[in-house]
Amino acid sequence: MKISILGTATTKFGELWNISPRALAKEAMISALDASGLKAHQIDALFVGNMLSGILGNQANLGSLLVEELGVNIPAFRIEGACASGGLALHNAVNSLKAYQYRTALVLGIEKMTDHSQDEITNALMAAGSDEERLAGATFPGVYALMAQAYMQKYKVTEEDLAAVSVKNHYHGTLNSKAQFQFEVSISDVMKSSKIADPLKLLDCSPISDGAAAVVITSDENSKKIKNNVYIAASEVATDTLSLHDRKSFTSLESVVKASNNAYKKTGIKPKDIDVSEIHDCFSISEAIATEDLGFSEKGEGAIDIAKGKRTLFKGDIICNPSGGLKACGHPVGATGIKQIVEITEQLRGEAGKRQVEKAKIGLTHNVGGSGTVAAIHILRS
Repeated sequence: MKISILGTATTKFGELWNISPRALAKEAMISALDASGLKAHQIDALFVGNMLSGILGNQANLGSLLVEELGVNIPAFRIEGACASGGLALHNAVNSLKAYQYRTALVLGIEKMTDHSQDEITNALMAAGSDEERLAGATFPGVYALMAQAYMQKYKVTEEDLAAVSVKNHYHGTLNSKAQFQFEVSISDVMKSSKIADPLKLLDCSPISDGAAAVVITSDENSKKIKNNVYIAASEVATDTLSLHDRKSFTSLESVVKASNNAYKKTGIKPKDIDVSEIHDCFSISEAIATEDLGFSEKGEGAIDIAKGKRTLFKGDIICNPSGGLKACGHPVGATGIKQIVEITEQLRGEAGKRQVEKAKIGLTHNVGGSGTVAAIHILRS
């Protein structure tokens, strides 16, 4: 069975103080439906990826809330998996179609974060951490900083090498009209920015963001008539321990390795076959490690390859984060996994405009929750 992507949409990402969560979700859903050529009554189910609505918005029944905006009475599910909520929502929707439960589904990722204080957001995000890390006062910048320290020590990588991740993604962000940050930064800019958790600085970290993204997927035979059809060749999820100290390694995420290897095995696709990818760069170190876990770079070479331009638009081989990634496009945590799917779909259809990867036929999305506790990997083909 081929699961095809009929329509996609994403709102602008950023500090969207003048728009409510309902309105944000409705904009993405209606736009995706319009792109698909379908009406709401032709959708069999709604899957919503969201992490923080129950904590920050005191609304846990988000599926039912948002299906009201469509004016239909269909099954609606809220899926939560920290920052991988969007990827998990799509995974569940894909499996429901493969099980013949539904034929066509709308998958939405949404988060509204900037209406709350920095302390509120930090505490809410750490709900995805382990009890031990929370009791110790750890935050996710601190946890990823430990990974960065271990990585730099093991592979003799410098802070400047890691800074190249942000430089690349900010450059890509200048080409994306919906990105939160549409300006370039230099290595010097990153190095001079405020220290958050040694060695990570402000410009090594993705921002607090609002945004929504949606896709319509189908198993219907009519999908074969779609021009520039893109289908989901693999949807894989794997998990690891909640706490970092229980891991075998601080420089690799086993969840990503397992999920991506399963995706490669089931499709027969190899890492070198990937033309374009969206990587979960919540921090600069996370993209460096991800490129190695996904097989794009050798161990210890991820940051170096990025610094050499091997993942940059118009000059690299396996292009990473043409949208600007989480760093420049923004990271409304529940929406990120679906935004990645939207970006890769546009790339494979040749509709990415200024950031188009030439002759892109195979794409991958890498969506991670917590400090690698859960990973959702999707491979798309045209």
